[in-house]
Amino acid sequence: MTTETKTIALTEAGFDEALVAHPRLVVDFWATWCGPCRMIGPVLDEIAREQADRVVIGKVNVDEQPGLAGRFAIRSIPTLLFFKNGAPVDTVIGAVPRAEIDKRIAALQD
Repeated sequence: MTTETKTIALTEAGFDEALVAHPRLVVDFWATWCGPCRMIGPVLDEIAREQADRVVIGKVNVDEQPGLAGRFAIRSIPTLLFFKNGAPVDTVIGAVPRAEIDKRIAALQD
């Protein structure tokens, strides 16, 4: 029996707890109406499955969680924030190739 690992939905209520629970966390700020977000979504799902032992992928719907978007000054979506031990250490704005995301996740391991 295999368990499919997938992204986790993050809300204002549980965001800080997720930062503590997951020392390496990539947070995708997205919206359903955003074309580039829909392009990068399946890539992040794939990374969440393949690299579950290295990193957790969280998703924040900016329409449903405007407070979180404001907290991190999100101005464009998709925006990926890379957290290590609870602190933001890197940012990617826009739909980028998977290799770019993989490179930044690898940097979290150092």
